[in-house]
Amino acid sequence: MRTIALLLNLILAITITNGQDDDEGRKPHIIIIMADDLGFDDVSFRGSNRFLTPNIDALAYNGVIINQLYTPAMCTPSRAALLTGKYPINTGMQQYVIVNDQPWGLPLNETTMAQIFRESGYHTNLLGKWHLGMSQRNFTPTERGFDHHLGYLGAYVDYYDQTYKQNGKPYARGHDFRDDLKVSHKHMGHYMTDVLTDAAVQLIENHNATAQPLFLLLSHLAPHAANTDDPMQAPIEEVSQFEYLTNMTERYYAAMVSRLDKSVGRVIDALARQQLLEQSIVLFLSDNGGPTVGEHSTTASNYPLRGQKNSPWEGGLRSSAAIWSKRFSSLGRVWRQRFYIGDILPTLAAAAGIHLKESLQLDGLNLWPALMYDYDSVEREIVHNIDDSVPYLSYVDGRWKIVNGTTNKGEYDGWLSVRHNEFDPRADHYEELIRNTSVWQQLELLRGNLTSINITSMREQATVKCRNPDPDDKPCLPLEGPCIFDMDEDPCEQNNIYEKVRDGRLIADYLARIEKIKSNARPPGNKPSDPSCDPRYYNNEWTWWQDERNTGVSVLPTIFQYFLVILSSLCLVY
Repeated sequence: MRTIALLLNLILAITITNGQDDDEGRKPHIIIIMADDLGFDDVSFRGSNRFLTPNIDALAYNGVIINQLYTPAMCTPSRAALLTGKYPINTGMQQYVIVNDQPWGLPLNETTMAQIFRESGYHTNLLGKWHLGMSQRNFTPTERGFDHHLGYLGAYVDYYDQTYKQNGKPYARGHDFRDDLKVSHKHMGHYMTDVLTDAAVQLIENHNATAQPLFLLLSHLAPHAANTDDPMQAPIEEVSQFEYLTNMTERYYAAMVSRLDKSVGRVIDALARQQLLEQSIVLFLSDNGGPTVGEHSTTASNYPLRGQKNSPWEGGLRSSAAIWSKRFSSLGRVWRQRFYIGDILPTLAAAAGIHLKESLQLDGLNLWPALMYDYDSVEREIVHNIDDSVPYLSYVDGRWKIVNGTTNKGEYDGWLSVRHNEFDPRADHYEELIRNTSVWQQLELLRGNLTSINITSMREQATVKCRNPDPDDKPCLPLEGPCIFDMDEDPCEQNNIYEKVRDGRLIADYLARIEKIKSNARPPGNKPSDPSCDPRYYNNEWTWWQDERNTGVSVLPTIFQYFLVILSSLCLVY
């Protein structure tokens, strides 16, 4: 069945990608807005009224809600999959995130989306988070295909002073923000979401669209937590809008998401002002599910899905996403096709008429024809992850999902989120709020009156509903044995049907397939921490310390550096 579906997809792709460039031979501008650790239920087009996201919702309702977009469950693997079109197990990025003091990165022999689009004439830009390696300069964005990068290289930073303090290590608190390769302190004291949005607006306003098309990855910090000493940060005027939330952490989280939502509105407005919107493809997504509990938890909600960030469950893997393009055959719809973040590269390349070489060996599929014409029957496998070190696997083929093992000793295995009784007062006039946004009005102008959009119907379709519990349901205990779910009938992973099918051909075939995938996987690239990274040796900056050390820029001799780190560690213990 999978083979037939892929052949149909290939036929559609060949038919449509001939002369795929837009009117008058122009390539589309590509705008990707990525949130960091946004919960699945933290966009209100999913049905939640805890706090509203009117601009994101307006984009979703006027375009296409990608109802089943899947990502890896953590930041680094997810960003690697986006930029390479490959599963993390095939790039060595599968095991964990790159911690700031670890000397490794996205392998240099991997071709990135930025390189591909730049070679095809695009001006490529990354604003915000990188998190794919910085111990050497050649790991960093402008060495990996981006013409311009404004942002930070590591995991996260303070929203106002752009510093990062690594937990559990005696390193100095270091500044991490650059304009291309140069350290920049220009934006200290300004809120990070606004800094990146201002930069995006300026970039759009200054872009010469007649010279080359624009590729922009706006990779936000929001709503990721900041450093552990002050994790929840937002402008006070934003926080004051959510006083109906009694929990102060929730109030700050709502404000962080609200500022992100306003960023989406400002980017759409800038594209419209510069008359670039009609020629653009705009995609919004989160890099993974939100952390409700545990490390960097923010009260993010993945309701009603099981699990959260850094887990094998839907709450860690399923992202709320929407895409807009005037090219779509119909707008204002919910697309049910299972779509992997690694599909974004070949899908957008097809939209731009870019031929991808077979030598890239992508795992992602070109689903542009299916997206364009609302075709949602491509059955495909998704290797969420196979990690023998934890150990756990999470694998999907068509409607069937297998989970064996888990993360954090099962701490994130439950249904961690609920819908609250505290509602945004604006929810009483939800549709009016959405239709009054500038995003709605700008996109409505381009859509014209040919398409009538039913907000209530789309919101209902985008709301995930768990199956009704049955007395015969079997629990999944992944630390005791494997589990299998029928995801079409059980999106909330409530009923483990492994015992019903364990003696059939289904399990045997899948286990053989998984072993084959695992045998061809790339070894994890993780490396032990290197205390030579300590920002105190580099003017309190996080930098490509291996290059600096080799060129003698480091302030202290290497042996003395190690001595100080050991001494600091002893002081912390005592």
